[in-house]
Amino acid sequence: MSRSARRITATVLASGALLAAAALPATADGRDHGRDRDRDHGHSRDAGRDHGRDRDRDQGRDRDRDQGHGRDDGRDHGHSKPAQRSAVVLGKIQYDSPGRANGSNRSLNGEWVTVTNTGRSPVNLRGWTLSDESRRVYRFDLRLAGRSSVRVHTGVGRDNSRDVYQDLRHYVWDESDTATLRDAHGHKVDSKSWGRHHHGGRR
Repeated sequence: MSRSARRITATVLASGALLAAAALPATADGRDHGRDRDRDHGHSRDAGRDHGRDRDRDQGRDRDRDQGHGRDDGRDHGHSKPAQRSAVVLGKIQYDSPGRANGSNRSLNGEWVTVTNTGRSPVNLRGWTLSDESRRVYRFDLRLAGRSSVRVHTGVGRDNSRDVYQDLRHYVWDESDTATLRDAHGHKVDSKSWGRHHHGGRR
């Protein structure tokens, strides 16, 4: 090969090497940019998933709060219902026995308290109590028919559907006193006071 041919060949090879060297960084940069773009897209997808999960959690918490408020309101409304009034009440009371207060059985039975069932259905008064301010207690053991009354006398006697007796040998009701009727669970059903707050012997 002549000297001129060798120089031309060397020039061509050198030019090819320069072109290859110039192409390599460009290819590497392309791969790097591709990887960076993939990572960026991956981060975007991850961020989207994270935001979606956060949004779902927030919506779930909101639903729980709404449902919780609904349950609380229901319970509160249930507690706000008024208690039903008893059909059994205290009626007329004769605390000052007519005539001389000589302590006789007739005089003792001259003081009494009326208990009335204002409802249509009978009420079992077994375990119910009638008491005064001194906490002297009479305990019932009867069934009171609807629309009917029974008188609780202080003295000795024989119980029937209209009159019952405490079988006591002393007066119970004072000129200033309070009669209290309670059910078998000890809950106050009704009460009446006289003397300090009222006037007259019959209530």
